[in-house]
Amino acid sequence: PGRSIVKRKNNIGLFTIGEVFKQQGYERNFFYGGDGYFDNMNTFFGGNGFNIIDRGRGFLLDSNIKTTRKNIDDDEVTFENAWGICDEDIYSKVIKEADLAFAEQKPFFDFIMTTSNHRPYTYPEGRIDLKPSRLRENVIKYTDFAIGDFIEKAKKKPWFKNTVFVIMSDHCAFSAGRWALDVKNYHIPALIYNLPNTPNQKVEQLCSQIDMFPTLFTALNWDYNSNLFGRDILSMKPEDERAFIGNYRKLGFLRDNKLMVLSEQKQTDYYIYNKEDNSLNPIPMDNNVLKESTSYYQTADYLYQTGGLKLKEN
Repeated sequence: PGRSIVKRKNNIGLFTIGEVFKQQGYERNFFYGGDGYFDNMNTFFGGNGFNIIDRGRGFLLDSNIKTTRKNIDDDEVTFENAWGICDEDIYSKVIKEADLAFAEQKPFFDFIMTTSNHRPYTYPEGRIDLKPSRLRENVIKYTDFAIGDFIEKAKKKPWFKNTVFVIMSDHCAFSAGRWALDVKNYHIPALIYNLPNTPNQKVEQLCSQIDMFPTLFTALNWDYNSNLFGRDILSMKPEDERAFIGNYRKLGFLRDNKLMVLSEQKQTDYYIYNKEDNSLNPIPMDNNVLKESTSYYQTADYLYQTGGLKLKEN
């Protein structure tokens, strides 16, 4: 049930956040430090209007994908492991491409996927005060260093003042745990930085990844039509707060510290969630919550299966 659309067939020509940027006149680019053939990412991004900038290793795009692909050349790489180039190198490529776009007066939306925070947890020496030792804690510090270095270099560029940075994790280290869905392992960091005319604030609302860009679009005062499931976080009422969590076997709907879990063969479980010890304790089924939880996932699947996520032809 949790199979990503990125990995499925018929996943091109969809309405995505990239289409909203296109409507606003932005060029869209996908940066990846390895070969985007991995997890079918180049097909998904290239087939949905993004240019590809990756460390191509011989895997070609399907002939029906009409996009531009740039390779990250050897002389642009200072450190590389099995996953791809280090975070500093991918950020250097991003800055180089941003400079070119700015010179041509092209607004750009760059979607960057980094790789350093993955096994084998290796990174360049001399960047942080911890020696490379293949420990997750060490590479997290390197990841943090690389982001800070990227921001400081970007600040010196003429395009910085008009550029918003959205920094977000795709997932935590482990999705498996003692419980059917280990809730704390789905709690990810996310921030929006350099947003004009917006005071610094910590957002406490319960929300999901899918809400980040609708929140950004609202902050930018963009007017657009979409079939996105996400909502503006800052305008959420308490009863609107919810989060979607899941893996390839189970799908979850979290609200009011209660978790509905939808499993294979129509098995359903309902829990009270304790944030203090990350425990789940079974509670009686609430059929209204069950219907609402199911409706989100079934509606998304129905739209995918019937072409409802496709771009509408003019």
